[in-house]
Amino acid sequence: MQPLRGTKDILPYEIKFWQHIYNIASKILFINNYHEIRTPVIESTELFHRSIGNFTDIVSKEMYSFIDQGDRNITLRPEGTASIARAFISNKLYSNNRINRFWYFGPMFRYERPQKGRQRQFHQLGIECIGSSSPIADIEVIRLAIKILDELQHKEYIVEINSIGNIEERNKYTTLLRNYLNKYVNDLDEDSKKRLVNNPLRILDTKDPRTQEIILKAPKLKECLTLESINHFNNVCQHLNSLNIPYQINDNLVRGLDYYNYTAFEIKTTSKNAQNTICGGGRYDQLIEQLGGPKTPSVGWAIGLERLLLITKETLSLQNQYITIYIIYKNDQINDDLWKIIKVIEKLKINFELDLSNNNLYKQLKKASQRKSKICLILGEDEINNQYVTVKWINTSTQQRIKIHQLYNYLKYLKKHYLNLT
Repeated sequence: MQPLRGTKDILPYEIKFWQHIYNIASKILFINNYHEIRTPVIESTELFHRSIGNFTDIVSKEMYSFIDQGDRNITLRPEGTASIARAFISNKLYSNNRINRFWYFGPMFRYERPQKGRQRQFHQLGIECIGSSSPIADIEVIRLAIKILDELQHKEYIVEINSIGNIEERNKYTTLLRNYLNKYVNDLDEDSKKRLVNNPLRILDTKDPRTQEIILKAPKLKECLTLESINHFNNVCQHLNSLNIPYQINDNLVRGLDYYNYTAFEIKTTSKNAQNTICGGGRYDQLIEQLGGPKTPSVGWAIGLERLLLITKETLSLQNQYITIYIIYKNDQINDDLWKIIKVIEKLKINFELDLSNNNLYKQLKKASQRKSKICLILGEDEINNQYVTVKWINTSTQQRIKIHQLYNYLKYLKKHYLNLT
């Protein structure tokens, strides 16, 4: 049996990188008063139709949806923001605080062509700042994404940013863009021809070279922005300048989800990588109200973890986890002294491994050496009869006999002075 196409096992030797990212994000976001939230991986399909938009690629061709045994239309979540918005409404999280800051870390699902850095089950780290319309909130979330990347020792990136205005401004622009593109309809790629009818803004980020040439002379969205949208965007740019965060204004950046307004941004790696967008986000002031909640302006982003790992794995020098204490039990009969010893080690929070192989002493000691253990605790028949344990130092082959009732104090001293454990 093989894993389904587009899914991947995360093996024990890889987990340390995932845990490192989680721990870095948790530390930074805790300091900035963001609280972790975990939502179900399955939601009502209607949630994504109402939030993401029926004519987006995600809803029209990428969602994993099915009818369950209760005859309900269910979808594996393709992104995190809609679920957070639903949780915010259904749990009335607006009752106690006007501003809510959340972060999440977990799997998402989209039916896409699998490639390097893109899986059908993929993972995202995301944050949502809910309740503020201030451009400072936009800056707060962008700054936190940068802070996490810097902490992960990834410096090769650029922030691309744009103002996509409000719904009225976008509708006005959509008409202008469609009228312009209709003149070149026969020269557009097939995807763009389909989008011209239902979602012309998505043509702006086409990868087709010929369509890109046509787009160069198209009307710009900023021509349809009102003073309010322009001022919001200018404020965001001024704060980015103050923070010395490098950015570029990309007039064609629109993002692929219908709920965005005003600020849209992406963080792209400048290192050589086919999937160069590692973070995307923006402001979504109407989404929560659209889903039946109170009027609540919000802004957030999501980082693709598979893509992030591709560019950070080589720069992260994470030490392998080694076994500090290796326990060798050489006795045909089960004896309570073994469990007494294990409880002592657990109490001191020292990692250990109990050999279960029933091999001879030489092979077990060899295994302890391969596991790069510092010491072996040997418990055989003589040790049990005389209530001691033999301590063998792997590097020097030095041995000591320690009474079982003295083992706690002995290991406590070793932990502090010799085992380099805190």
